[in-house]
Amino acid sequence: MTVLVHSRLSCLLSNFIPIQGGVTSTNIPFHCRIPFDTRGVLLEEAVTVKPIADQPALLLEKDGERVLVIADLHLGWEVTLARQGIHVPSQVPRLLEKLRRIIQDTSPKQIVLLGDVKHAVAKVELEEWKYVPEFFEGLAEIIPTIHVVPGNHDGNLEPLTPPSVKIHRSPGLVMWNVGLFHGHAWPSPNLLGCSHLVMGHLHPVVVFKDPLGFSITKQVWVRAKTSGQKLAGGLLKHQGVKYEGDPTNKARKEFGVDVVDADCTIMPSFNDYLGGQPINRNFSEGWSELYREYMGPVLRSGAIDFENGEAYLFDGTFLGVVHDLRQLGQ
Repeated sequence: MTVLVHSRLSCLLSNFIPIQGGVTSTNIPFHCRIPFDTRGVLLEEAVTVKPIADQPALLLEKDGERVLVIADLHLGWEVTLARQGIHVPSQVPRLLEKLRRIIQDTSPKQIVLLGDVKHAVAKVELEEWKYVPEFFEGLAEIIPTIHVVPGNHDGNLEPLTPPSVKIHRSPGLVMWNVGLFHGHAWPSPNLLGCSHLVMGHLHPVVVFKDPLGFSITKQVWVRAKTSGQKLAGGLLKHQGVKYEGDPTNKARKEFGVDVVDADCTIMPSFNDYLGGQPINRNFSEGWSELYREYMGPVLRSGAIDFENGEAYLFDGTFLGVVHDLRQLGQ
């Protein structure tokens, strides 16, 4: 399959953090590199936000301290597959080993699980009583400080976790001026003042097809700009706060934060056995109502400029903006 792309699509981000033993960027003949820090991830407070090369994991760093962020593990997804006649072994050992290697190579002091730790939505499947505690017990042996921002699949998660795990509220938390939330619900008002937002939930992938119908699916990162004004307006409306004029002024008075237009990173799912929705769905197909509902309120509101978001493969390959990829079709 031959895909013709603009020259920017062949640029590689030189500041992706390498993982020993993984696929290296030098195996791929790209002719130019874009320093990742110059693309807006070096924040004013000397905080860097970097994807880890060849891994669906993000690293926050400030003054030598590092925090690892991953999203969408969906432990217990194997149960759903088994009910469909597809039998795969527990993924807990594989995911723990994957995390162990990342933590060993990047040396974070804390880890944030950005939602959908387990798969069953409102209840706890019998198998999850085994998989989820097993995962957290293994993770606690690797890294001492574990944070969880619950997602829409994390109902009744707390009884499955050790007391040492810090479970936050689903609207998210702030670390070093970086707002972390899952994406299925409106974020907390204090995230309005963050210069960078990170969310999961979407499981972004790209799918390309050739004329014979063969297809290739790849997980991707998406980086996009947010409109602080739209985000503030949507959040005020969600909380039932009436306002006239600029919502950022009302948000400042109501929540005590100075609203900014943040950069936003949409994370791929850490469990690579999961599917995802193609972000390059062509315009003739459009976004289905089910998918629009799944997107979550922030994306639906237009507060994140998703159409002009930039899509990257795990090795740093810049594919293009979502709007252009959708024009290419599948």
